[in-house]
Amino acid sequence: MANDKSNFQLVANGILAENPIFKLALSMCPAVGISTTVMNGVMLGIAVLFVQVFSSVTISLFKDFIHPRIRIPTYTLTIATWVTVIDLTLAATMPEAYAKMGIFVKIIVAFAIITMRLEMFACKEPVSSSFWDGLGMGLGFLVGMVVIGAVREILGSGALLGYDILGFKPLLFFILPSAGFFVVGLMMAFFNYIEIVYKKSREQR
Repeated sequence: MANDKSNFQLVANGILAENPIFKLALSMCPAVGISTTVMNGVMLGIAVLFVQVFSSVTISLFKDFIHPRIRIPTYTLTIATWVTVIDLTLAATMPEAYAKMGIFVKIIVAFAIITMRLEMFACKEPVSSSFWDGLGMGLGFLVGMVVIGAVREILGSGALLGYDILGFKPLLFFILPSAGFFVVGLMMAFFNYIEIVYKKSREQR
């Protein structure tokens, strides 16, 4: 029971307390560049989730055989391997969606959030914990991308998941890359506000 609670906390931590985009402000390039629609957010979010989980598990499995001096190159090679797997899979199974976001899938190799979790967690913890931590961080990134994509798609094109829901385009500005910074900033403020309110409510109990 305690282990289940610990696993739940690891997942919740990645989604809320240490959300890669809204709390840690890592891997901002895709958050700003490709999150113009919900579908783009879902696609890249799933790719990062896959790479994060499998990279964390791989490093945790082989952590005792990795020399400290080559740990960063090892992380990079591990991430690159799983990025190649998801890149080829998406290209073969979803060619149209892949054509829109192919370059962003490839640069997952350089995403700071993945390397950071391998260094801070996976190389020190057992496989089970590393899996749940990777799942939490990956889901946190996915949630962030979907939320940003939803806001920008609705406000920029008046649509959601490609379906016209407003009948007009409120603010075309939100489709532009610069709007990504604006939306991310607002969501960061919202997450910090929620955290402050939660802490105050706990202190008052």
